[in-house]
Amino acid sequence: MELYSIGFTKKSASEFFSAISSKKIEMLVDIRLNNKSQLAGFTKGDDLSFFLGRICNCAYKHCDDFAPTKEILDNYKKKLISWEDYEKQYRELIAKRNGCEKFINRFSMYDKVVVLCSEPTANQCHRRLLAEMLCEENPSLTIKHI
Repeated sequence: MELYSIGFTKKSASEFFSAISSKKIEMLVDIRLNNKSQLAGFTKGDDLSFFLGRICNCAYKHCDDFAPTKEILDNYKKKLISWEDYEKQYRELIAKRNGCEKFINRFSMYDKVVVLCSEPTANQCHRRLLAEMLCEENPSLTIKHI
């Protein structure tokens, strides 16, 4: 499996879907807590699923079990915890949920998978953390941020 990550903030629909198409992504795993966001209309769950299928021939799955809890996310956004604390709490949460094993079991039949969140870059985003955890558990995986 080739593993990618992408954020949609600061991307036009054209840029977003072109990136997915150019990599020939087969499955987009939406790991946002809320996929009904108003941030970018083309990334609302039902619309995104439709567009991915029509434009990219790509499947879509929203999996909030790979998202941070509302409490962890809110505490970070309100600056009640640092990025380092957020990272630690998120990693513990995914480990507790057996997230890496669940991810591989659900998506290993695809050759090219991308995880989606809203952040424009992966630097301080849980999609990078999940991808790193998956790579740690499965050394044959590598991550490419698009």
